[in-house]
Amino acid sequence: MKKIKKILLILLVLFVVAQFFGPKKNSGDMTSIEPFLAETNPPSNVQAILKTACYDCHSDVTRYPWYNHITPVNYWLADHINEGKHHLNFSNWVGNSTKRKDKKMKGIIGLVEKQKMPLSSYTLIHTDARLSADQIKAVTDWAKQVRMKYSLEPKPE
Repeated sequence: MKKIKKILLILLVLFVVAQFFGPKKNSGDMTSIEPFLAETNPPSNVQAILKTACYDCHSDVTRYPWYNHITPVNYWLADHINEGKHHLNFSNWVGNSTKRKDKKMKGIIGLVEKQKMPLSSYTLIHTDARLSADQIKAVTDWAKQVRMKYSLEPKPE
C-alpha cells in the first residue's frame, strides 16, 4: 500500500510540474484571414459559419477553451490544430497556387457535404459548430462558386 501511495504522490507532483509547460499557441488575428476572405468573397452567413466551425483548427486564429490550460490536454489540442492547419490553413491562402486553392475548395465541398467537417470531436464540445442542412448548402454553394472562379482563371504555361 505504501508503494502505491508513493507512486500516486510522484504522479501528482509530475502532473503539477507539467502544468508550467505547454505548447506554443496560435497568436494570429483576423487580419491573417483577410486575404482569403477578399479572394473568395464568402457571404456574411458563410463568414459566420467559417468563424464558428473552421477557423479554430484551420487558421492562425484560434479560440482556446478553458481546458487548454491543462497539460496534457493542451498538447493534444495543439496537435489537433497543427494537423488541421497542415491540411488547410486559411491564414496562408495567398501562398497557394490556383490549382491548390481549387483542390482545397473541392475538399471543403466533399467533407462538409459528407458531414466529416467539422469533426465530431470538435462539435461535441463546440455545439454551435454543428452545421444544419441549410448551413451545409450555404458553404458548399459558396465553395462551388469559388471553384468556378478558379476554373476561369488563365492557367500558367
